[in-house]
Amino acid sequence: MKRRREAMGPVVVLAVLAFGAYAFLAIADEVAEGEIRALDRQLFVALRDPANPSEPLGPPWLEEVALEITALGGYTLIVLALAVIVGLLVVTRRYGPALYAVLSVGSGALISHFLKQYYERPRPDLADHLDVVHTLSFPSGHALVATVAYLTMAALVVRFFDDLRVRLYVLFVAVAVSVAVGITRVYLGVHWPSDVAAGWALGAAWASLTWLVVSLLQYRRRGNSAKRGGDHGA
Repeated sequence: MKRRREAMGPVVVLAVLAFGAYAFLAIADEVAEGEIRALDRQLFVALRDPANPSEPLGPPWLEEVALEITALGGYTLIVLALAVIVGLLVVTRRYGPALYAVLSVGSGALISHFLKQYYERPRPDLADHLDVVHTLSFPSGHALVATVAYLTMAALVVRFFDDLRVRLYVLFVAVAVSVAVGITRVYLGVHWPSDVAAGWALGAAWASLTWLVVSLLQYRRRGNSAKRGGDHGA
């Protein structure tokens, strides 16, 4: 039963990888052909004041809350959080997990940058932008990098807990933060909903891919170590 539970992890992660990659490609195809434009506009306007589309729904303080939540997906906070975790791993001589975290999040940020340049989708022009932006729109860098970063950090945390409830809680928090960051990007008028959905999908797929690669390398390393031990014993 224990081996069966351990085997379920890679299966679930592989399923997330496949679904995330498929979802991203499907959304990207719709965006390239312009077929999702009407739905994007409908969902975008649903978060705005009907009497004044430049203003988001809700009281004034909600805009400030959205700005604070969206900062969780910004490079500044993600780099700081990653630096704290990587520093702890290095101090405790867990160099492999530290390198995994840096490569996973760093490569995710590079993918976001290159895809924005490739698709060259303009930012929404239906309302004022309530957050400062300097890049193109598709996919949402906040949604993509936040998903990669928080899922990667969650994967590092769950390594130290065998309790399934703890593991599910950590993963739930990582997903919840990523979802909240993505929603605020639309609420603040700086992204189309499809930008955010694509960022979530690709972020989950990329975090799953890096986890699988690292798990495979660790499995092969353990196998080689066991083989060398058997050879010495013989």
